[in-house]
Amino acid sequence: MMDAQSFQNCPVPSARSVRGPLPAFFIVMEFVYQDEKLLVCVKPAGVATGDVPALARQALGAPEAALYPVHRLDQPVGGLLLLARTRRAAGDLGRDLAAGRFVKSYLAAVHGPVSPEAGTLRDWLLRDRGRRMTRAVPEGTAGAQAAALDYALLQRSGDRCLLHVTLHSGRTHQIRAQFSARGWPLLGDRKYGGRDLCPLALWSCRLAFTHPKTGARLDFFLPPPKEAPWTEFDEIWKL
Repeated sequence: MMDAQSFQNCPVPSARSVRGPLPAFFIVMEFVYQDEKLLVCVKPAGVATGDVPALARQALGAPEAALYPVHRLDQPVGGLLLLARTRRAAGDLGRDLAAGRFVKSYLAAVHGPVSPEAGTLRDWLLRDRGRRMTRAVPEGTAGAQAAALDYALLQRSGDRCLLHVTLHSGRTHQIRAQFSARGWPLLGDRKYGGRDLCPLALWSCRLAFTHPKTGARLDFFLPPPKEAPWTEFDEIWKL
């Protein structure tokens, strides 16, 4: 994994404030790495993945730049997002993602108690497009898709738990639906049973993948911003 010194030495262009898709709302698009084939950016929570390329072009000062999201984050989720800068790179990275050679990890804060403290969750998930929700259903349910993730408890704070999550599939609302099905809704996730008014406590903290041109293994880690609800968990800044 990239150490702190290496992370600080990543080429980071100056971020610019750009007007995003939300009225009267200014969004700062930040980057942690870029080269001629790819761009690792920090997607702000509340921005749709489909809007990120336009925001990145504005921040780069390159309105005609080709940018292709390699994976998606739910709109309320912030954190690391990978963009390819060519169609070929997008295809190569997409194939690695489909083949399981792409690591996507998250930090999640949930209502507990979480037991056991670590494990693998496997479910069949069905998307309800009318309600724009995903739910766990019995195997064999028409239209359901297999979903799996690993989780590990990092810290408890009262009845709340900080979890490290690694996805093995990429279903819509997967983490939110799988945890909610076990009575562990995310903080701030009122759609799936959360009882808080805070922002959704889910952050894309790590991406690891093979560079499509050089073959080098790249590994990036970024903690969430020091704001609620993350400030309840001091272990985050020890990772």
